[in-house]
Amino acid sequence: MVSSAPQPELPQEVPADRVGAVETRGIEPVPDGERHGRARQMFWTWFAANISILGLPLGATLVAFHALNFWQAAVVAAIGSAGSFALVGGLSIAGKRGGAPAMTLSRAVFGTRGNLGPTLITWFSRVGWETINTTTAAYALLALLAAAFGWHQNTPLTVVCLLVFIGCTLLISGLGHATIMWINRWATYVFGVLNLVVMGFLVATVDWHKVLHSGTGSVAGMIGGVGVIAAGTGIGWANAGADYARYLPRRIPGGRLVVASAAGAGIPLVLLISLGALLTAGDPTLATAADPVAAIHAMLPGWMAVPYLIAAFGGLLLSNHLSVYSAGLTLVTLGIRARRTVAVGIDVVITLAGGIYFMLIAGSFYGPFTTFLTVLAVPITAWVAVFGADLVIGRRYDPKALMDTRPGGRYWYQGGVNWRAVGAWAVGIVVGLLLTEVKTSDTDVWFSGPFSHSWLGSSGLGWAVTFVVSAALYLLLRRLFPERAESEAVEEVAA
Repeated sequence: MVSSAPQPELPQEVPADRVGAVETRGIEPVPDGERHGRARQMFWTWFAANISILGLPLGATLVAFHALNFWQAAVVAAIGSAGSFALVGGLSIAGKRGGAPAMTLSRAVFGTRGNLGPTLITWFSRVGWETINTTTAAYALLALLAAAFGWHQNTPLTVVCLLVFIGCTLLISGLGHATIMWINRWATYVFGVLNLVVMGFLVATVDWHKVLHSGTGSVAGMIGGVGVIAAGTGIGWANAGADYARYLPRRIPGGRLVVASAAGAGIPLVLLISLGALLTAGDPTLATAADPVAAIHAMLPGWMAVPYLIAAFGGLLLSNHLSVYSAGLTLVTLGIRARRTVAVGIDVVITLAGGIYFMLIAGSFYGPFTTFLTVLAVPITAWVAVFGADLVIGRRYDPKALMDTRPGGRYWYQGGVNWRAVGAWAVGIVVGLLLTEVKTSDTDVWFSGPFSHSWLGSSGLGWAVTFVVSAALYLLLRRLFPERAESEAVEEVAA
């Protein structure tokens, strides 16, 4: 017997009338009546963000700098990428719960003024990743023009290639959330297939004798490798997860977001990182190449140049438009009095300048790349720890208070700062830096913490210590100094 009771209507993935239209919402929380979508949107979001060729150099570092063999690198790739994106999925629960971007929700934890520090670091992180994406994509486009038309790299052509990639990014990021969600799903099919074809040909170039007879790396090398992969993948996106979950209905179970995020990022990253390790085990040139696009291109037959370079360009574009979208929201959260679309425009102009520097002035790609990851992984991890601990103990977000940055607001705390959160964040950063060495090469060391050559430091676990210290200290301070009723705090500030 079929029940005649009305069945609840399932939410649409992306409302058709919003695709192609400019998103007018900024950082203000999304009301329940405008929520839509399903948890699997997070799968497509993070799959699209991670099918770029930057996964190959990450795999190369595991073999060249951590002395791991291919099988160890594959295990490290799975733990580091899927594990770190499970964390991204967990933090995206805050977006579903509060309906606002991650760094706007962070005001509830750090205070409206105390949140400025973590938000500024987040914006630097986004701009840095965008610059790396833009630089790599421009190299891919230059190589594509050389393969198709015989045009060789020069300064004007380099600038044009940068502008083409920036223009594509601006178009997609400017339109906003609904268009990004729609493009992520369908473009993933196209560029995913192209990447699989390219990967198949790259596997055929592997020197299997060297791969099968390579030595086994140490456990410490594997532990450090997990840190490198986590810092280069999920940790870099952890402060953006809520940006893409804020339109999801509250009733979606948080566990589904965790699984969808871990699987969406883990599948392409494990394949790409493992392939990078496989290629480097047979030929170490990929790990030291100034231009990774050209290094991979050289491994392929000539007729594969066009499909490979299109796949490289498209994968980087899918990652970059997500980063630019989040950077625009972060810039507005910082206090820039501009619409989201204007903030996106400011961001891409800065990215263009960074791309010009990397391609026409700087002499190295990997030096700045690894230095960038090392430096920013510490403060971002400290923020993740404090924000995540606050979320786990049951934080609920007040939509009106998130947008109220005036003295006396609910999230004003003491002088606009929640000192328990800011203090735990700052201590975590200091501890992490004590275990960190910042360098672009063995001879060019920028900073070396006093414990950077200890087992924890040399294993690349400064970020893990940062996480534990920040989370534990925040929870301890909350217990020692309980948060008073919000009404009492407001009355005290008003008085």
